[in-house]
Amino acid sequence: MSASPTDASPATLSRSLKNRHIQMIALGGAIGTGLFYGSAASIQLVGPGIILSYLIGGLAIYLIMRMQGEMSTQEPVSGAFSHFAYRYWGGFAGFLAGWNYWLLYVLVSMAELSVVGIYVNYWLPDFPAWASALVVLVSITGLNLLNVRLYGESEFWLAFIKIAAIVGMIVLGLLLIFLGSDQKASGLSNLWAHGGFLPNGIHGLLLSLVVVMFSFGGTELIGITAGEADDPRRSIPKAINQVLWRILLFYVGALAVLVILYPWNQIGSQGSPFVLIFSNLGIPAAPDILNLVVLTAAISVYNSGMYSNGRMLYSLAQQGNAPRIFLRLSPRQVPWAGILFSSACTLVIVVINFLVPEGAFMRIMAVATAAAATTWMMIILVHLRFRRAHDASTLHFLSPGFPWVNYLCAAFLVGLVGLMTQLDDTRPAVYVLPVWLLALYVGYRLRRQPLSSPGECSSQSV
Repeated sequence: MSASPTDASPATLSRSLKNRHIQMIALGGAIGTGLFYGSAASIQLVGPGIILSYLIGGLAIYLIMRMQGEMSTQEPVSGAFSHFAYRYWGGFAGFLAGWNYWLLYVLVSMAELSVVGIYVNYWLPDFPAWASALVVLVSITGLNLLNVRLYGESEFWLAFIKIAAIVGMIVLGLLLIFLGSDQKASGLSNLWAHGGFLPNGIHGLLLSLVVVMFSFGGTELIGITAGEADDPRRSIPKAINQVLWRILLFYVGALAVLVILYPWNQIGSQGSPFVLIFSNLGIPAAPDILNLVVLTAAISVYNSGMYSNGRMLYSLAQQGNAPRIFLRLSPRQVPWAGILFSSACTLVIVVINFLVPEGAFMRIMAVATAAAATTWMMIILVHLRFRRAHDASTLHFLSPGFPWVNYLCAAFLVGLVGLMTQLDDTRPAVYVLPVWLLALYVGYRLRRQPLSSPGECSSQSV
């Protein structure tokens, strides 16, 4: 029986996600077009030093995820950082954290859905792009409405395809390096030739972090899954520790192979980095393989976004920071109202995106990056308050270096937003960010009275 929107104690979500599901959900959200196509842009900014860029970005995200993991393991709830912001900082903090993350994944979902039509048109040039997007939207929405276990299985296999493609690229690239390549320009010397390891200096390294950090967006989905994990105090720490080094391996490994095989200043002018490696092996079906992989990647990220948005709206409704209809669950304990609303919003924005001039895509992704930085900053600041409310000896998954690591990560994110003002594609997002935060504040002041106080909400956390 579904929960009534007026229930004071709404039904709970189903705890049926296994550790393998949680790991793949985070990988699925984090490994997408940022690697398959976006890596060429970051390489142009920093050259072979892209390896260092991903190491720096990966370390920062790992430390932030440890903060989130400490909170999610102690209080495994759906909504994660929105719940913690609401309980330990106050009503507006919970409102901001939840709705900002919802917007983030609406933007990401819109972007991924928009490119689906482009990928399908490679095989079916006469098939309308909007129809391809609509088919994927309806299919993924229907999948998420069935039950969370089915979603977990689907995302497991979608992410598996992406990971298999990356591992295949690394292995094939290593074969070219050690067995020889027809490319005379390939070799380890590409790491320091053509201007050096950092041809654009430290400035280029810093600017590359803007593109690189977007690639790590999605790892925070681990916290969203806590409310439906069957054994969160075991699976959440394990997933955080394993997912981050795997992402670093896939990104750093693939890009290291790439910049060894090809001079960095040629990569951006010859199409997708993946095509370079597959084509060099003489595989006739290379373009088809790549197209299938990037299509799967887009669907996987959209699938993760749909899951995340439904759970975030459910958590916001528990707080009284979203309409109570989002408390409604299906007989299989799926937040159907939040899923359908998010799907409808994504469809509207996709239609708008088709109508605006080319170039809007990158600007939307820049706004998504700013929203992601806001989410990470909220995790850092809320963790400071969370720790003050708990005795460290009672915590199950202690975050290292408190509080100095928090301050260091916060400074890193402030610097990241500052760097966004240095690139034409990302500068507008910095100006949009304060407008969005102001809109959230107005929305908070106009909202109805909350369903429960922060203290009362916490009683539902276990």
